[in-house]
Amino acid sequence: MDPEAFLDMANQVIKLKMFPYFDIAHSLLAALAVREDLGSNAQAFSRKHPLACWLSTMLVIFSGGMVANALLGEPILSPLKNTPQLLVGTAVWYLVFYTPFDIGYKIGKFLPIKVVASAMKEIYRAKKVYDGVTHAAKLYPNAWIIMIIIGTLKGNGAGFTKLLERLIRGAWTPTAMEFMQPSFYTKASLLASIIFVLDKKTDWISAPHALVYFGIVIFLVYFKLSSILLGIHDPFLPFENLCCAIFFGGIWDSLAKILGRGQAKEGEGKDAKKSN
Repeated sequence: MDPEAFLDMANQVIKLKMFPYFDIAHSLLAALAVREDLGSNAQAFSRKHPLACWLSTMLVIFSGGMVANALLGEPILSPLKNTPQLLVGTAVWYLVFYTPFDIGYKIGKFLPIKVVASAMKEIYRAKKVYDGVTHAAKLYPNAWIIMIIIGTLKGNGAGFTKLLERLIRGAWTPTAMEFMQPSFYTKASLLASIIFVLDKKTDWISAPHALVYFGIVIFLVYFKLSSILLGIHDPFLPFENLCCAIFFGGIWDSLAKILGRGQAKEGEGKDAKKSN
């Protein structure tokens, strides 16, 4: 592709308006995630506890903004002031849970629809990460770590509110902590936040901002579709295992086990000789 045409495409991606189509895709996947988390009891729960079902779905949809605002000392509920976006989320929630013959849920789960919605959701995620980094940079111009944290939370706030979201539905799962087992979306949002901060605050990245942004979009969309179509769920895992082995004691723990086994075998051999 011609470089100028590629740059023009990147500029068009940056200018994409998220409302309403990308918000619909985001809300659809959030409602599907809540329904799948409920499991086989989803339909019965939605009939018996519609308020809890709605609240938990809205928390997933608006979690990034709520958590980021809480950490920045801003009104936690301010993401809900966007009434059209709230109405879109509510409409999608209703279609997923309450349409006759479960048509809304079946359409949302239909593979072509899910693939398109997932690609749009990753474009939406990249925008949220960038907005989070930009907003934090205005408040704390020299605090890189705050920019990275806010960008990550904006990108995958639902992972960090899972405990509360399930608690709203009456399920207490204290082990559902994103810090203990971060998902691919948290790792990807973290990486995207770091790249955006480096692009914004340093001269280390010489490429135009539009290309950096477009590259992150391609990365997120590619691995999201790979997880759906090819079953590749976490491409970071091999690098994490290598990093843990080198820098976080993995090699030394393995070496200690090998030496311990060797010493144990020597001790057993000496005991056998003594017994003879």
